[in-house]
Amino acid sequence: MIRTMMALAVAGALVGGQAMAQAPAAPAKAKPAAAKAGPAKAGAYRAPRGPDGKHPDLNGVWQVMNTANWNIEPHAASAALQMRPGPVVPVPAKEVLALGAVGAVPAGLGVVEGGTIPYKPDALKKRDENKADWIHRDPEIKCYLPGVPRANYMSHPFQIFQSESAMLFAYEYAGAVRNIMFKDPGPAPIDSWMGQSVAKWEGDTLVVTVTGMVDSSWLDRAGNWHTSDMKVVERYTPTGPGVMRYEAEITDPEIFTRPWKMSMNLYKHVGEDARLQQFKCVEFVEELMYGHLRKNPLP
Repeated sequence: MIRTMMALAVAGALVGGQAMAQAPAAPAKAKPAAAKAGPAKAGAYRAPRGPDGKHPDLNGVWQVMNTANWNIEPHAASAALQMRPGPVVPVPAKEVLALGAVGAVPAGLGVVEGGTIPYKPDALKKRDENKADWIHRDPEIKCYLPGVPRANYMSHPFQIFQSESAMLFAYEYAGAVRNIMFKDPGPAPIDSWMGQSVAKWEGDTLVVTVTGMVDSSWLDRAGNWHTSDMKVVERYTPTGPGVMRYEAEITDPEIFTRPWKMSMNLYKHVGEDARLQQFKCVEFVEELMYGHLRKNPLP
């Protein structure tokens, strides 16, 4: 009996000791929890340096992955860019009807900050007229040079050539080029399709101011337009390996109530397709533009 009582006492002591050992000790004073790591700050990525050893290396072939050239504003998919009244709902215009799904418009979230371009009433009316007669008015159809910023978000890629002291943008579409100057020569001597581009660096961002553009280029296939007084301030910022953020601020007081911005990502080509092809489309539209001048025009 005595042995049993002693055994029970010893067991109880052992169990109590283990429980005390396993129980967490109360801290003498609570310490504040360590702050969780937040998302990396914008612009924290440091791109490889370019030929001058100071600024980011922007060399390479770049291209968008969006539908901005169809319409820079948010838009739903539709049967065609140009429509006509139908028996129940609008149907594709006769000139594009035979294209079927190839002539349809893919949906897009838009690239305009805020969603809507701040047109003045009369300017908006002209945009709508352009859209209603797209097939006869869009300069892209006739292979005219696309202008800025449209050249950067067409379906064709473009290439940046960057040296220690110079930079050139070459576009696959129509062989368009831009000489990026780092010394301001003053106002453009004459308006041109691609305008005059003057650049500077703000940290790792290339800032390009474009002026002196003709008023004949459009911003997209949806009829969005501008005057020859338009000024575009572009910003090219590397945000990750093979990714660059593109922003363009548009100022044109004659038709817009305020300056507005568009923004999107540019992606760098890698591998065998990291090169430009030829798309000299002038010869592709000769029949469209001059076929009626033949002695015996085609039916």
